[in-house]
Amino acid sequence: MQIKSAEFLISSARIDQCPKSNLPEYAFIGRSNVGKSSLINMLTGNGKLAKTSATPGKTILINHFVIKEQGEGSKGQENTWYLVDLPGYGYAKRSKKDAEKFEHMITTYILDREQMTNLFLLIDVRHEPQQIDMEFMEWLGENGVPFSIVFTKGDKVSKGKLKGNVEHYLTELKKQWEELPPYFVTSSETKMGREEILNYIEEINKTLVQ
Repeated sequence: MQIKSAEFLISSARIDQCPKSNLPEYAFIGRSNVGKSSLINMLTGNGKLAKTSATPGKTILINHFVIKEQGEGSKGQENTWYLVDLPGYGYAKRSKKDAEKFEHMITTYILDREQMTNLFLLIDVRHEPQQIDMEFMEWLGENGVPFSIVFTKGDKVSKGKLKGNVEHYLTELKKQWEELPPYFVTSSETKMGREEILNYIEEINKTLVQ
């Protein structure tokens, strides 16, 4: 997939404020400070598209970005879809009231937004499997939500450590899952995994009737 343009469209506090469109939506979510904004910028080739910050928990709304991909060939049809940046979960410094508000925002989008085609769950590959992530994936599975795992920050560890950490994570998942969800190993610095994720989105788009 060749991305022709990527532009911010709208921020929404509720799903009824989201765009009135039948375009497929690919949403990205993860714990705070997992590298979500950097990954979105890397995937779209726009380093300033999603705002990155040293302060975790910065995304507080549902952010829609319009992605236009260049069709194949000189006269290829241009395809359009939405990339959706969801607020991170598990940010300890949020008040209980704010945490509940964000949880409601996230769950209603994931469960009730019909245009949500696939959820990409970001996992920092440097860390041991976290209970909050495992429980979130279990919830996704129980609700039949299509999702994929994106291991981030793959450049922050050695190749051997990277492979070992991914295998360890998959081993833990197999204790709960008969069939593992698709997964990608990425680095926003080296662009590792970019082509694989974009091709995956492209293949799903081909199966959709627009």
